[in-house]
Amino acid sequence: MLIIEIDQEEARKLMLQKIEEKIKSINEELVFWDTKELRRRICMSWSTIQKEFFYDPRFPKHKVGSKWYFAALETEAFLLQWLKEKTDK
Repeated sequence: MLIIEIDQEEARKLMLQKIEEKIKSINEELVFWDTKELRRRICMSWSTIQKEFFYDPRFPKHKVGSKWYFAALETEAFLLQWLKEKTDK
């Protein structure tokens, strides 16, 4: 008979590490977001985005034809800073 013992805490740590790696890779898959992806990722309506930060000159946005695109990493960095500024007041 074969008996296998598993360290539950070590297995949990390994599982969490793999999940974090997968989430990071998914986030890095998209170089640009469109308005639909931006709304989905930050859980805000388009009118709220426009009211809160769209016209902030620091907000990285690019219009191609009639569509807006947002560089994913730059936009994420801006949004984290914007949120910090809003919550520090």
